[in-house]
Amino acid sequence: MGKQLPPGQFETEKWPILHQGDVYKFNEETWNFRLFGAVKNEVTLSFAEVMSLPKTISTVDMHCVTSWSKFDTTFEGVALKEMLKLVDLNEDVTHVQIYGYYEGDRFGYNANLPLKDLLGDDALFAYRWKDQTHDWQDLSPKHGYPLRFIPPASFYLWKGTKWVSGIRFMNVNVAGFWEQLGYSMSANPFKEERYS
Repeated sequence: MGKQLPPGQFETEKWPILHQGDVYKFNEETWNFRLFGAVKNEVTLSFAEVMSLPKTISTVDMHCVTSWSKFDTTFEGVALKEMLKLVDLNEDVTHVQIYGYYEGDRFGYNANLPLKDLLGDDALFAYRWKDQTHDWQDLSPKHGYPLRFIPPASFYLWKGTKWVSGIRFMNVNVAGFWEQLGYSMSANPFKEERYS
């Protein structure tokens, strides 16, 4: 069965680089990953602690709001569902904000997502990747090194926060960085939900 190309998209074998702001320069001594918000126990992880969590390998399709789609890219990382095992969520949690570095602020960028859609192997904090023309390699700094969130293919790729720094658990759906600028809250490429 052929891959389904969302409306308004074209297929590419390249992985275009698009981002807002400066490229984050990773410093393992100062980097950490925070799990906070509607939780009974906030958790802060060092890079070594994140990298010691169980790993998942998942092949996903990426759809960018700028109209390119890249099929069959394989990522290795830590599934979001593994992070959930580290915190005791409040019963009313429905959404998350996934934060990343932006212009020197470790929480300067964020993307909102419904938690229920992030419980599979295709919601991944990835650190390396491969495809049909590239063998395994670490993410480049411009692609989000050391850790980038890769969302399921049911979301446009702006929901895939680069240079991730934490997850805030929420009982409401709060607009993220691009959503505050008029992009869709739900961002489903197959429904062409580009803008609000």
